[in-house]
Amino acid sequence: MWYELSQSFVQNTLHVSGALGSSVHFFIYDTIKIWFLLITIIFAVSFMRTWFNTEMVRAYLAGKGEFTGNVLASLFGIITPFCTCSAIPLFLGFLQARIPIGVTFSFLISAPLNNEIAIAMLFGLFGFKIAAIYIAFGLSVAIIGGWIIGKMGVEKYVLLDIPTLSGDLHVSKTEESFQERLREAWKATYDIFKKIYLWVMLGVAVGAWFHGYVPAEFIATYAGGDAWYSVPLAVIIGIPMYASAAGVMPLVEVLTDKGMLLGSALSFMMAVTALSLPEAIILKQVLHVRLIALFFAIIGLGIMALGFIFNMIL
Repeated sequence: MWYELSQSFVQNTLHVSGALGSSVHFFIYDTIKIWFLLITIIFAVSFMRTWFNTEMVRAYLAGKGEFTGNVLASLFGIITPFCTCSAIPLFLGFLQARIPIGVTFSFLISAPLNNEIAIAMLFGLFGFKIAAIYIAFGLSVAIIGGWIIGKMGVEKYVLLDIPTLSGDLHVSKTEESFQERLREAWKATYDIFKKIYLWVMLGVAVGAWFHGYVPAEFIATYAGGDAWYSVPLAVIIGIPMYASAAGVMPLVEVLTDKGMLLGSALSFMMAVTALSLPEAIILKQVLHVRLIALFFAIIGLGIMALGFIFNMIL
């Protein structure tokens, strides 16, 4: 229904057609659709998040075995609406809580890859099947990547002064009424949406321009098809860039429409959100460059593997 309404508005009210009309229609339709999905999903996750706090997660992870911790930290990344840079403070908190370093890296990998914003937009743009496969592979990259880092004895490359904890972690849990939880969830939703809605519009605008003006043959020639280099090239192009999933996901939709395979397009998106130069600059203050390079190498290989698998099975 929204598709027909936006199309009618562009044609009959704005009286715009051709490539410009196609771009304007894409911008209006996708912006409204993505905003609706974001508000709905973020509110639901924010409401669930009111039932526990970060300190409880720290205490819980600190008492678990390493691989179990990798799994739990990766799952925790799904319900934290962080990009790479905003996930770093919680990552440092995990380190200071003496949670195993591999477990902390599982969270740092999972938070930008598997957050609810990326999942909501994937579901809205490509359907449940694609979103479910993405979650499964994204969690696998976070779990396995963190586990590998944890087994390599890299604690000596942590530059942060981590004090020895005295005793167990003790956490108090405040009781809130249902109405208070709803208000807290709505406030969190509003705060997150306020930070990203312009990025959504910017991402959709870029996607709309591609949709209306970039010939499909251009994408198919340089990044489409099943060329072996399409996935590594997408990752390399994405690393210098920095954006949230909300900003880059609309471009993924257009790239696939223009001929790029979904795995290649998702590899580009994951490189932009999970492997960025701003992240490396921030991490340089607390981690040795060797550990940062290892982190980037493992995640880069994981992203490429995910891209190749998507291209093969879809």
